[in-house]
Amino acid sequence: MRRMFGRLVSLLLLALFLLALPARAGGGFVDGFEDLPLAPGLVSVPEAGIGFDKPTGRIIVAYARGAVTKSAVEDFYGTTLPQLGWTAESGGGSHLREGERLTIEVLGVDGAVTVRYSLAPI
Repeated sequence: MRRMFGRLVSLLLLALFLLALPARAGGGFVDGFEDLPLAPGLVSVPEAGIGFDKPTGRIIVAYARGAVTKSAVEDFYGTTLPQLGWTAESGGGSHLREGERLTIEVLGVDGAVTVRYSLAPI
């Protein structure tokens, strides 16, 4: 009986640990943006970002990084941004919405990617 109780406690602790992992390993939103999700596998780099509110609009620069491929990040934002109301601007990686331009640059190499997000008024 005692051994079974010990196993049950161990399994419960393991389950709680595994449930907590996704919350720490990513998800959520890009720092400074209330509605721009982080691509799967990325984590924010909060100490690298800046943000300003100006009378003409907001300026935000944020960074995230992760052990993902460049194409996975590009595919995620290519699918997600239109669903959030962003329209791709021709000739580049920028998107437009409500008087703002969002540029997402995927830097580095597959497996060690850094993403730079910048938002500015048009």
